[in-house]
Amino acid sequence: MHLSEIARRTPDKPAVVMSDGSRGMTFAELDRRSLQVEALLHQHGIGAKDHVALVMDNGPEFLEVAWGAQRAGTLWTPVNWHLTEDEAAYVVSDCGARVLFATEATGDLAARIVGRSPGVEAAYVAGESREGLVDYVAARDAAPAAQSADEVEGTYFFYSSGTTGTPKGIRPNHAFPPFGTGLAIEHVMASSFGFGADSVYLCPAPLYHAAPIGWSMGAQRNGGSVVLMEKFDPLECLRAIEQHGVTHVQFVPTHFVRMLKLPEEQRRAFDLSSLQVVIHAAAPCPVDVKRQMIDWLGPKIMEFYAGSEGSGMTVISAPEWLAHPGSVGRAALGTLHIVGEDGEELPPGEVGTVYFEGGGTFEYYNDPEKTAKAFNDKGWATLGDLGSLDEEGYLYLADRRTDLIISGGVNVYPAEVEEALVLHPAVADVAVIGVPDDEMGQAVRAVVQPAADRVPGPELAEELLTHCRTALAGFKRPRSVVFVDELPRLPTGKLLRRRVREEHGGA
Repeated sequence: MHLSEIARRTPDKPAVVMSDGSRGMTFAELDRRSLQVEALLHQHGIGAKDHVALVMDNGPEFLEVAWGAQRAGTLWTPVNWHLTEDEAAYVVSDCGARVLFATEATGDLAARIVGRSPGVEAAYVAGESREGLVDYVAARDAAPAAQSADEVEGTYFFYSSGTTGTPKGIRPNHAFPPFGTGLAIEHVMASSFGFGADSVYLCPAPLYHAAPIGWSMGAQRNGGSVVLMEKFDPLECLRAIEQHGVTHVQFVPTHFVRMLKLPEEQRRAFDLSSLQVVIHAAAPCPVDVKRQMIDWLGPKIMEFYAGSEGSGMTVISAPEWLAHPGSVGRAALGTLHIVGEDGEELPPGEVGTVYFEGGGTFEYYNDPEKTAKAFNDKGWATLGDLGSLDEEGYLYLADRRTDLIISGGVNVYPAEVEEALVLHPAVADVAVIGVPDDEMGQAVRAVVQPAADRVPGPELAEELLTHCRTALAGFKRPRSVVFVDELPRLPTGKLLRRRVREEHGGA
């Protein structure tokens, strides 16, 4: 699993190609350029356990810089460039980045960040130079491409997306082994998801997010190629699968919904027979959505539940899911426990906080209080999600505790209400929140982005409420509907529910 060895065996094989075919890089080029990035970092005195920041959009440069930082043994942080300037600058400062890399698309933001970050000693841009940013390509090409004898594995150092407050750094318990050892997820990809030298992995999401960059590098580490989209488009995604012979792809449920809402003739126009495994994660998937995807693509769909914290993981195949609809699987890393508010473990069928025992350990960087809250007195770790286990140990997620709606003393889980609405033909997107209610404490509100051909107003609201009366129990039904032009989502598909609550959570 050593990048240089893969490059020696298959020098001319594509390591990465943009989905539109505009740019790409062979394994020989990726190996050479990553060595040059490593040398560039060493020129600045950057080595094992030092911090580097990547403020970069999707492109081959992102991967060569990531690999250079990885083999230099650094803690490298991909920065979500869709954050506000204050949030992005906070991440760069908080992680202690000494070197920063940017691209043409992110150069202006990066220049402003560098201007506010005295700890950044050097900054490079793969594009037009700006104040404080040096020409990356020229600097890279001037650096040697000699392999060091003492290379160690660095690791990505992710920050939360900031959807529930200030982004927080997630520092894994990483041993910095010799380079070539690989990270845990890269071994799981081979053993549980069938990644190998013949794999072609489609990445439809931003590389600054944990799964897209982790699985892209994991595909390459296993000798496979990466097809990279600049941003997700449902039609272009299907075209890329056919054109590049994609074998593995990873989605979030929002991607599923957008593909399912394509006209039938468009969905059926592409040859998707190369697909071997379709992976999804990151959010609970509505049962009807997943069932339709299995009907369309067959039993190739696998789901996992995990977090950037690396504290545990569940996995479920399509056949298992059909027998346990709605589940996210059984534990593949760590042991699952469901814990009540009194700290005691709950029996099967009861909803509580999901904990993992015996998985990876981590800390929230510079936040010992948040770290302490993530672990209980037994040392089990939680991501803050609610769920239940069945008798066979299959996990069913409910929601995040911060998203829970308590109406009349009864728990209402937004994901369940959203599931009832998301495939309605009049709905393009939906988010469900709780709003203050004098009688019930909180009432359920649906915030709806209507389909392009529907007119928002009282008539459409009544149509959706009528639909909910047949699909949901009375206490779960929305009491109000608010229409918006567009819901706030990250390019990963993750809903910014905090912003929805801020804008539409009044009584």
